[in-house]
Amino acid sequence: MDALVRGLSLGNEAPSFAMWRWQEPRIESARAALARMFGCDPEEMAVVRNASEALETCLLGLPLKAGDQVLATDQDYPRMLTALRQRQRREGVELVTFPIPTPPRDARQLVDAYAERITPRTRVLLVSHVINLTGLVMPVKEIVALGRRHGCEVIVDGAHAFAQLPFTRDELGCDYYGTSLHKWLFAPIGTGFLSVRREKIAGLWPLMAAPAEMDADIRKFEEIGTHPAAPHNAIVEAVAFTEALGVPRKAARLRYLRERWMSRLAALPRVRFLTSRDPALSCGLGSFALDGIAVEELGRRLLEKHRVFVTPIVRDDFQCVRVTPSVYTTLAEVDAFCDGVERIARA
Repeated sequence: MDALVRGLSLGNEAPSFAMWRWQEPRIESARAALARMFGCDPEEMAVVRNASEALETCLLGLPLKAGDQVLATDQDYPRMLTALRQRQRREGVELVTFPIPTPPRDARQLVDAYAERITPRTRVLLVSHVINLTGLVMPVKEIVALGRRHGCEVIVDGAHAFAQLPFTRDELGCDYYGTSLHKWLFAPIGTGFLSVRREKIAGLWPLMAAPAEMDADIRKFEEIGTHPAAPHNAIVEAVAFTEALGVPRKAARLRYLRERWMSRLAALPRVRFLTSRDPALSCGLGSFALDGIAVEELGRRLLEKHRVFVTPIVRDDFQCVRVTPSVYTTLAEVDAFCDGVERIARA
């Protein structure tokens, strides 16, 4: 925040000089820091404003024709599905969505759900690295390999995964990865990245026009017009902080906090978990329902009576409360949340 405020002050005092001569070139430092952390070449790292911008660049920029199919789960992020439905209305590209179990039995069940629906017309698979609704960690590596065997492009939505889970680009094997950085990296709101494997850059159209000489340049995805440089420059501070913590240690802490509250609530007879407790399928986010109480009411009581903020999720196929501690959440705060749920369950 301090880096952001300093940068905004400087940029707005003398935009035409300070922003373009001093600040904007520092995007290369952010690019290098993110590439180091993600495990790709800096020339495969575009610094963008959020996961939506990154992922819609892929979903709208891949050359598809009428009748081509894009495969996604019905739990993928609504904005991504909206982008694909626009292509469906505008160009005749077919979006095929399918349900996944909540929670799944194992990772194989999730891979099979994609495999069973791939057809000769399937061109793209969309997969969320972490499902935002429940915190389910998807088996991205296996789904990417599945897509490659069938000649499909695989776009990975990493909005809730980057800096929560320890991984690199090549451990996943993916060609396209988009994420926001304000969630788990703690960078300013309005920061994200799109990583595209070098040989795929030229074949992906940017959201905003770039000159032909930039066709193979990752920076063509950053051609968005005048914008503040301060947010993307502050990414460097966020990366330094996260690297000091260490993502593996961070993930271990988040899993510990999730298991602490889930273990305690498991003793309540009316509690149902919609997030697997398998460490391979979950990390910091968890979700549950308390039978007999609507999730909106449960969320309201927790906030008003116990000063605990959670996120009610309401869908046709399931309802739950999503619980999301962070690295700074104390054990006392987790226990206070459990106390609140227990009192509500007894009421």
